[in-house]
Amino acid sequence: MSRLLVYYAHPRHRSSQVNRPMAEAAQALRGIEFVDLYRLYPRQDIDVAAEQARLLTADVIVFQFPLFWYSTPSLIKEWIDLVLEHGFAYGHDGDRLTGKTMMLALTAAGPEEAYTPNGYQHYPLRTFLTPLEQTARLCHMRFVAPYVLHSALKAQDTDVVTAHVAGYEELLCAIRDDAYDFDDAAEMPIVTFDTLPIRGGN
Repeated sequence: MSRLLVYYAHPRHRSSQVNRPMAEAAQALRGIEFVDLYRLYPRQDIDVAAEQARLLTADVIVFQFPLFWYSTPSLIKEWIDLVLEHGFAYGHDGDRLTGKTMMLALTAAGPEEAYTPNGYQHYPLRTFLTPLEQTARLCHMRFVAPYVLHSALKAQDTDVVTAHVAGYEELLCAIRDDAYDFDDAAEMPIVTFDTLPIRGGN
């Protein structure tokens, strides 16, 4: 079994229609460490030593968040700035995260077609995630396709949220149980609840 660490960051958790049920599902799964960053660090006073120790115990690190202005909520940026220190995660002797895998689980308000050259976002979603992908690479980690729900604000009144949350549970369980095909995922731009690359699955 892979040691899976899920970092969740949503500054408006109680009002969330998609990330909240995703987080609740993840928190209920056995064998997975779940960390709600905004609950743990409401004043952004991040315990760097504790977070670095947590990272060392994990094989796969998943960051779950809503996409805010083409990036993460601010607490994830603060966490990265402080925790991924020179000499720990990168730079001279900074090889403590070598061989680990980073993955994102995010929701985007815009529809999928918006993230195309002719759409109003003009660029693929992965383009906006380049800083996070390069962060993983600088820290000697593998970065694989993010788990994404587009049109998240409009999905709350449909069956899509239920399917997306169920897919998230399936994704996390597959990672934990070494059934997730990371090689396939590395070749995909994004994954969704109906395109999960699970060995022996869909």
